[in-house]
Amino acid sequence: MRAQDRRELAVTRPWMRDGETFVAEIVTKLSDDQLRAPSALPGWSRAHVVGHLARNAEALQRLATWARTGVETPMYPSPEHRSAAIEASAQAPAATLREELHTTAAALESALDAFDDATWRAEVRSALGRPIPAAEIPWMRVREVWLHGVDLDAGATVADLPAGVVDALLDDATDTMSAREDMLSARLEATDRDRAWTLGQGEGQVLRGSAADLLGWLLGRTDGSGVTAGPGPLPVAPRWL
Repeated sequence: MRAQDRRELAVTRPWMRDGETFVAEIVTKLSDDQLRAPSALPGWSRAHVVGHLARNAEALQRLATWARTGVETPMYPSPEHRSAAIEASAQAPAATLREELHTTAAALESALDAFDDATWRAEVRSALGRPIPAAEIPWMRVREVWLHGVDLDAGATVADLPAGVVDALLDDATDTMSAREDMLSARLEATDRDRAWTLGQGEGQVLRGSAADLLGWLLGRTDGSGVTAGPGPLPVAPRWL
């Protein structure tokens, strides 16, 4: 998804709402014991993932406050504070985790509902320090809810994401990765789309698979078994964020 498209609220806000529903439905079906089981993310239980989503919603609310008031309110005071908050959340009772997933998402939605045109244009900064207009806040949440719904490792896969979200994530990830000087070069050709994505300088391997398979490999959510490469073997997926 190109930078301008990430600000298309008519697209990103419905994706955000649908993503909240997607992840909430997964969490609702998990027993308390299942919530404590490992997720697909190394070192994190499913409770860590749910706690992270709740804390992320609060962090994005802080950006919403910044946009509305003009008072600098970073997403997190520090990386250490973020990690500690997620760890503490993961130890909370299962009922608390489920409730906070709902209440923080609703509070973020309410905060964004109150924005006017000027607020959407206000400049804030992402957790990595990148200046962005507040209109990118919904997209930031879209990435979190859909991908972490998969990371819960409770049956959902990248193939369950809406086609538009898959394509937008491929746009976002290839754009971000390609800005790095040491990025591998490849052309990602989707067998179920009439388009391709360029990684790095684009001179190198050709990787083919469904858009969901390409995204799963690129973002480390799969082992790339649905992707073919040539010439040579499938490379190790680069780091995204």
